[in-house]
Amino acid sequence: MLSGGLDSTVVAAWAKSQGYNVNAITFKYGQIAVKETEIAVVISEKLGIPIKMVDMSYLKTVFSGVTSLVDRNIEMTSTFSQPIIAPFRNAIFLSVAVAHAIGISAGKIFYGAHGSDAPFYPDCRKEFYQSFENTAQLGTDTEIQIEAPFSDLTKAELIKKGKKLSVPLELTWSCYFDQEKHCGKCESCMNRKRAFNEAGISDPTEYEE
Repeated sequence: MLSGGLDSTVVAAWAKSQGYNVNAITFKYGQIAVKETEIAVVISEKLGIPIKMVDMSYLKTVFSGVTSLVDRNIEMTSTFSQPIIAPFRNAIFLSVAVAHAIGISAGKIFYGAHGSDAPFYPDCRKEFYQSFENTAQLGTDTEIQIEAPFSDLTKAELIKKGKKLSVPLELTWSCYFDQEKHCGKCESCMNRKRAFNEAGISDPTEYEE
């Protein structure tokens, strides 16, 4: 599952480095930052892997009034707040990814959840994806596996791993807005800045501020 962000891009590059035959999937779900899906296509080309873009823009009608990721009438905060959560989003995406994986005879699904996300996002926790794996196996009668390979790492540690893998970190998109440069002040941009600083790696990102 490749969003175009730092986390999933590092996971994709890592999976390829491990010898997996990697196929990417990305989602339009009515998000303001639709640019992230365009970036996912660019990154997949850079990594030399195929990508499937799934248009689920109708989810905007579900998430409107709930999350600032799709609703411009809800404040986009610079620190973590409930409105930046799109409820059960990863479960929705994983369901589609499972169906796609079965269709192409893939045995594993990787996504970019990591240790820095777990305290805030329920669908980024190990307990969640392990439970979802069991559900997917029951629902497909297969042994398909769902993993977040860096669930024990912080975002800063994940960036370090990406650097070692020569991941094009400068191409990735984290901002919750859809503009030429990262805004530099939304919660996701703040996390990105903080993680590069903690990793001791120069941040290649262009920010508005």
